[in-house]
Amino acid sequence: MRIDLHTHSAASDGTLSPAALVRAAAGSGLDVVALTDHDTTAGWSEAVAVLPAGLTLVRGAELSCVWWPARDQPPISLHLLAYLFDPDEPRLKAERDRVRHGRIGRARRMVELMVADGYPVSWDDVVAEANGAPIGRPHVARALIKAGIVSTMDEAFTPAFIGTGGRYRVAKPDTDVFDGIALVRAAGGVPVFAHPMAAKRGRVVPDTAYAELADAGLGGIEADHADHEPQTRQKIRAIAAELGLFVTGSSDFHGANKQVAIGAETTDPEAYERLVAQASGVAPVRG
Repeated sequence: MRIDLHTHSAASDGTLSPAALVRAAAGSGLDVVALTDHDTTAGWSEAVAVLPAGLTLVRGAELSCVWWPARDQPPISLHLLAYLFDPDEPRLKAERDRVRHGRIGRARRMVELMVADGYPVSWDDVVAEANGAPIGRPHVARALIKAGIVSTMDEAFTPAFIGTGGRYRVAKPDTDVFDGIALVRAAGGVPVFAHPMAAKRGRVVPDTAYAELADAGLGGIEADHADHEPQTRQKIRAIAAELGLFVTGSSDFHGANKQVAIGAETTDPEAYERLVAQASGVAPVRG
């Protein structure tokens, strides 16, 4: 059984529609795929409506969170994969809405800063790139490419523009990770720490944080990810074993926005079974 538990569609910052994504998942030989768009469930219904025969869809979302080393220190950004939660649970829904609306203000401010420095990009350009999806940095990056300011997504995500520590990067209004875990559990979902040791993305939480997260209700840790080296994956597995957490693997597929194929990394069936057994919000859907 081939299981990919982390993909993104055009409902957030991927390039394939939810329908095209599940077809691509089936075409790649996957048996199970999770749709985990950023802070939204907007792609769920479309994916379910055209789910190919034999493919199981795990409905989820990737939540933008922060972990605070101390209240007088800057927080560390991290992502929480939330699986099989009730999308209508009011508290989690309200928090997802808050974060999405904050992304709009953040992206608009980044555009304003670049315009002030003379770059020929507009807010309308970014909105057009999002095409109705929750606006994020990838849409700003694509607008920069269209305007001829940068040549590639990678160039946009450098310190010169909107990458980590970038001149035009603006902080996000993210969810405290402990609040996020509690909200996902209250909605019947299962929280998993996404690409936790991807240091190329920025600062990562210290090893001591994992026990606190597990005590708060974390279900699993994503180990097999393109941003993790082999020794990092081994370290994550050791931490998970010590804390009784399951380990997942996934592509973090974004279509043309990233050079990682759907199904490039997969999850062990036993870990998938543990995930499903913990969920009470919605069930996986089989085509």
